[in-house]
Amino acid sequence: MLHEPAAQAGEDFSAAYKTRLGVQMFIPYLLFYAGFVALSLASPQSMEAIVLLGMNLATVYGFALIVVALILALIYDGLCRAREARDKAASIADAAAGAAAETAATDKGEAN
Repeated sequence: MLHEPAAQAGEDFSAAYKTRLGVQMFIPYLLFYAGFVALSLASPQSMEAIVLLGMNLATVYGFALIVVALILALIYDGLCRAREARDKAASIADAAAGAAAETAATDKGEAN
């Protein structure tokens, strides 16, 4: 079995954005999950009620938790990929501008 070295990761210019976004997306999901737990504890009989296609509320709510988590993960991934691409392009542009300014300063110094 061939094991190759891990890919080298550069600086993550989007880390703060990803952290903030993750927390902002986690809090509503946490409240949604807390509602499931609270309802289960406060009114277990209500979780037995048939609500959709012969399934009880506990099953429907549980599937909803899974589906919402997957949707949030896809949204998070899409937003983070877009931000990383934008930040990487800005970093490359900044590096190119810095190199051009340095070259111009060097050329100006040689001309004097």
